[in-house]
Amino acid sequence: MKIISYNVNGIRAAIRKGFLEWLQSADPDVVCLQEIKANEDQLDLSLFKDAGYPYHYWYSAQKKGYSGVAILSKTRPDHVEFGTGLDYMDFEGRNIRADFNGISVMSLYLPSGTNIARVAHKLQYMADFHAYINRLKQERPNLVICGDYNICHKAIDIHDPIRNANVSGFLPVEREWIGNFMESGFIDSFRHFNKDPDNYTWWTYRANARANNKGWRLDYGMVSRPLESMLKRSVILPGAKHSDHCPILLELDPSPYSL
Repeated sequence: MKIISYNVNGIRAAIRKGFLEWLQSADPDVVCLQEIKANEDQLDLSLFKDAGYPYHYWYSAQKKGYSGVAILSKTRPDHVEFGTGLDYMDFEGRNIRADFNGISVMSLYLPSGTNIARVAHKLQYMADFHAYINRLKQERPNLVICGDYNICHKAIDIHDPIRNANVSGFLPVEREWIGNFMESGFIDSFRHFNKDPDNYTWWTYRANARANNKGWRLDYGMVSRPLESMLKRSVILPGAKHSDHCPILLELDPSPYSL
């Protein structure tokens, strides 16, 4: 079971940059997208079917051209859940989940803290989202939560931890939250396999940051503890350049489950 997660920073722009051709080459079973910035009626859905993903589910923000998440799949999920029931964030289209015979795959887009008010908003959502996940685990213990968490966990996950110590995305309270989230029963799948520095998933467009690899690791494939023995691989794919983010990939051996 190969899963790719990708903040595409606008699905229509990514398609123009060759996203679908790249996707066919990468050939995942399930794709989690964030920041799609489009409504379903603004897309040519036949393109996704032609690329090998006849099952695609879109959860757009009410505000046009903003936020939004999606899941694409080669096989039909048993169930798709749109949102979390947290109305004040659901209207921004930040969470969608697909269930596949015992394994649930979620695409998550946590908000960024672009100003003081949004930081407070982000912290409230993080707390409410964690409570939601704690309840969901009782029903769906085999969870894969992929997406843009908009947080670097540790100094190793950001190119300049000193200068960014008071910047949203690396605030102590945010780092503490994601640490607590993992401790509540989730594995950072990338760090499960790779302890090396200089591995990032987002680069600002300014100052040639990507070419100089001055980035942040904001995108995670979090896997619930019951799935630990199924983890086979988790990598970052910086060669894909359809966005200011790059995709992440994780692989599970889902036996005795199957897609």
